[in-house]
Amino acid sequence: MPKPNLKKLLTEIRACQVCSAHLPHAPNPIVRAHANARLLLIGQAPGRRVNETGIPWNDPSGDTLREWLQLSREQFYDERLVAIVPSGFCYPGTGKSGDLPPRPECAPLWHAPLLAAMPKIKLTLLIGGYAQAYYLKEDIQPTLTETVANYVVYLPQFLPLPHPSPRNRLWFKRNPWFTDEVLPLLQKRVRAALED
Repeated sequence: MPKPNLKKLLTEIRACQVCSAHLPHAPNPIVRAHANARLLLIGQAPGRRVNETGIPWNDPSGDTLREWLQLSREQFYDERLVAIVPSGFCYPGTGKSGDLPPRPECAPLWHAPLLAAMPKIKLTLLIGGYAQAYYLKEDIQPTLTETVANYVVYLPQFLPLPHPSPRNRLWFKRNPWFTDEVLPLLQKRVRAALED
């Protein structure tokens, strides 16, 4: 099977209109990928601010995520190092309690060819419940907390993480083991993936 042409694939993704009827704005797929990327971040969907700037994780959640990973903005946005592939590529809009879930069309349509075009990925971070449900399938735990707490089950390919949103401050306070145990391991694994 021939290796996918990543440049062509990204052009197709950025022109995608599949779910345009369900979006509050014109489609603006946000994705970053490179054939040499070593670290893959799979999150939820772009928020309003990210939709406006076109830069993924360009918000307070991204600041926290970069702190977790111990990566500078320059490293984080270097596509040769870090690929950013959300569960849904476009901003889904806002509901009563925050942003709506990622559109369900994106991951089944685009993720497999994207991953096939990035053969050097060493570690995939599954950030939030949507990414974890899609990739861990029947191996996912009953709650996000249990999934993250059982991270060793999913290594070395996947490392599940909670969303770094400021809205999750209470979760971090209630689960100090995440800061004490998971973050040091995350940082070690990220360093290993990028230095390989």
